[in-house]
Amino acid sequence: MDFNDTAQEAAFREEVKTWLTTNIPSNSELENLDYIQRAKLWQKRKYDAGWACIRWPKAHGGRDASAIEQVIFNQEEAKFDTPDGIFSIGQGMCAPTMMTWATDEQNERFMPPLASGEEVWCQLFSEPAGGSDLAALRTKAVKDGDDWVVNGQKIWTSGAHYSDYGVLVLRTDPDLPKHQGLTYFFLDMKSPGIDIKPIRQISGGANFNEVYFNDVRIPDAQRLGAVGQGWQVALTTLMNERASIGGGGGGVNFNSVFELAKTVDLGDRPAIEDPSVRRKLADWYVQESGLKFTGYRSMTALSKGEIPGPENSIGKLVGAPKQQDMANFALDLLDQAGIIWDEAHSVNAGMFQATYMASPGLRIAGGTDEIMANIIAERVLGMPQDIRVDKGIPFSEVPTATK
Repeated sequence: MDFNDTAQEAAFREEVKTWLTTNIPSNSELENLDYIQRAKLWQKRKYDAGWACIRWPKAHGGRDASAIEQVIFNQEEAKFDTPDGIFSIGQGMCAPTMMTWATDEQNERFMPPLASGEEVWCQLFSEPAGGSDLAALRTKAVKDGDDWVVNGQKIWTSGAHYSDYGVLVLRTDPDLPKHQGLTYFFLDMKSPGIDIKPIRQISGGANFNEVYFNDVRIPDAQRLGAVGQGWQVALTTLMNERASIGGGGGGVNFNSVFELAKTVDLGDRPAIEDPSVRRKLADWYVQESGLKFTGYRSMTALSKGEIPGPENSIGKLVGAPKQQDMANFALDLLDQAGIIWDEAHSVNAGMFQATYMASPGLRIAGGTDEIMANIIAERVLGMPQDIRVDKGIPFSEVPTATK
């Protein structure tokens, strides 16, 4: 592994730092805007200056940057508080799928507005009866002339209520085994027959949604891949989703818990002096360091133009539970103050409380802990697959609670 920038990468990093320092929106620019408006303002500013989605082709709104240059830009941007979360699904998951499977004309139409923030995309995969088994989806699409007529329900769709477009997988042939009878599409989220209902989360937010389809028509021209090839297309999205989620993103990390332990007292001394606290901190430091250096292996591969290995699956499997454990421990250290969740009165503006409430979702999104463990066991360690009783039989014959 090589942790140092090359001369070219160092020069690029300085260029990025200079631009970010002089162009981050001021508080006065943002004070009268909601979060979505703030995110769009910042994204458009990056796009106009050539810093949006820089690894994408220029024709799609990027600048043909290398993978390591994208990593460098992300590292430097992460040092600032920038409101860009509403684009992570569209740019990190939908766009790579479109650029792999859509036509040149479709990418010329849809990628630049996605890069500039003018259009927001969502991902319609999960269903109430499917659990963690995406291939068990039941929302169906029936061919009718040049269109497909869609009926069914998706759930846990982040950002559906403010999205302009979405990608989705549908059941087009129930008489084939479950992985073979799927087809992948993209659609206009304002299409007639779509009903979006926000789901109130334990954190108090409503970022997830139920999405109902009642005779929604999708043109066959908006199909990605061949009919029945939906699983293969979906894997493109899923691989990019796991890379985007990685170790869990922002929120509580080792440094924030370490600083808290120095300021909170346990009895007559700071918590940092307690042996049990120090043991926990040492464990998390080792885990976080392992994730960091494993990530460096991925960065080194990108810098050499190589394809990274299974680092993202490992990062998510370790990183998401670690973040949940640290947030829980921080609330214990805060004692009764830990139950107060108020940006104006809580330590670190309520970051520990917010992470504690949101972290269980990180262990589900993009594949549960169990799914990630199976992927690593089967595809990295070469262990036998789990027994699947529905393997190879028509989906219409798979037993259900009503059969």
